Amino acid sequence: MKGHGKLGTTKKGIGPTYSSKAGRMGLRVSDLMGSQEGFEKKFRALAELYQQQFPDLEINIDEELENYKTYKVELQPMVKDVVHYMNEQIHSNDNKTILIEGANATMLDIDFGTYPYVTSSNCTVGGVCTGLGIPPCSVGDVVGIVKAYTSRVGAGPFPTEQLNEIGDTLQKVGHEFGVTTGRPRRCGWLDLVIVKYSHVLNNLTSVAITKLDILDGFDEIKIGVAYKHNGKPLPLFPASLEVLSEVEVDYITMPGWGTPTSECRKYEDLPKNAKKYLSTIQEILNVPVKWVGVGQSRSAIIKL
Repeated sequence: MKGHGKLGTTKKGIGPTYSSKAGRMGLRVSDLMGSQEGFEKKFRALAELYQQQFPDLEINIDEELENYKTYKVELQPMVKDVVHYMNEQIHSNDNKTILIEGANATMLDIDFGTYPYVTSSNCTVGGVCTGLGIPPCSVGDVVGIVKAYTSRVGAGPFPTEQLNEIGDTLQKVGHEFGVTTGRPRRCGWLDLVIVKYSHVLNNLTSVAITKLDILDGFDEIKIGVAYKHNGKPLPLFPASLEVLSEVEVDYITMPGWGTPTSECRKYEDLPKNAKKYLSTIQEILNVPVKWVGVGQSRSAIIKL
């Protein structure tokens, strides 16, 4: 629909699905699990609406309805009322620990991300409440997962992006490809303005730094610590993409460590300059760094 103004989405239908949800025309799992008559009525209405909007769209409605009968049988054993189930677990006598993982990063949040270069849902901690029906007071620790450098897939402003050998090296060594599309990710230096903004939105209680080992080969490493616009410092990440595309990044430059970290299994094993890099991040964010990843295996996670 946007032609040359496309956003760089995965093209998997996420946007149209959320559009039908917001338009009160969406199909829900509870519809599929309900009567065939009720589901068929809603499905036909939605399919006909899309065909009116997009005259070239071909949908074999009867064939699709038969497919959904099969989906219903396959999915039924895995379906629960998530509000009832999650709150039952929270208030159980077993003192269960519930781990909830966000699928997308804060800056892809539909409300607080780099709109319109975002996904269609809330990726911030508020999505725990709106997506799972968990009350806010039940949310405990919030761990921010932060890559040792910054990357993004798709279009949109990217202040610390390195359109040079540095960015190419981060992309190649870090194997930076989109999980869904396989597209190369854009790469740049760590942007702590974004991470601080994420902290404001999510109230991070700790941070896990991943892929520290990707920086092993750099003689010097930069960290973006502030933005300026028209020569004036910005107090926080800007809401305007126009402003974001025009910001100047203030960097601090740190010496690299020039030593492989992938075999390190204790904090004490890390090179001195790698420790300094981590402590600098912690000092600027004022959030404790509790984990560091230096490889792909579980054993490559160092607990501080």
